[in-house]
Amino acid sequence: MVLGLSLSAPIGPINAAQLDKGLRGGFLPAWAVGLGAVCADVVYMLLVYFGMIHLLDAPFVKAFLWLFGFFVLVYSGVESIRHSGELSAAEVRGSGASLSKSFVSGFLMSLFNPLSILFWLGIYGSILAKAVTEYPMQQLLIYSGAIVLGILLWDVTMAAASSLFRTFLTSRVLKAISVLSGLSLVGFGFYFGIQAARLLFFH
Repeated sequence: MVLGLSLSAPIGPINAAQLDKGLRGGFLPAWAVGLGAVCADVVYMLLVYFGMIHLLDAPFVKAFLWLFGFFVLVYSGVESIRHSGELSAAEVRGSGASLSKSFVSGFLMSLFNPLSILFWLGIYGSILAKAVTEYPMQQLLIYSGAIVLGILLWDVTMAAASSLFRTFLTSRVLKAISVLSGLSLVGFGFYFGIQAARLLFFH
């Protein structure tokens, strides 16, 4: 669980997106972003488990992931900044479309985040390799479940915190936070873009 929490806690694209969604639409959209990210993590967990993660280690695949991540993050960041002025009039939107959009954006952000792959390949992969030789299958499932539980716990915390901010802070402060979270998404996007360029042109 601590491993899951420590994977989620560093401020990254998912946290910035959750903060933005929480300020804009309250708890549920922020939680949906986190849930989408968890589903992407589970996909990678299964790939590690079935030994297919090494396919993602190819330079071409890595470059594609960095590039796609760049587009997803920059688009999300620009959208966040563009709509920051609407925050004062924002209402909690529980509509299915909004939630599904939040879920998909969280899923894509995490799925095309090579840093996620590095975690699952490096840390989870090595834990799994060690655990397979020492523990029965049930134990492996419990360990994997605990990691996912840790990630889910952080997502609920982030969603609750961002929707609380929304209740207590003034519209000017909320706009500033929204712009900052948008800028951080764009910043992460450009970092991804630079990594893609390095892989494609300087490798």
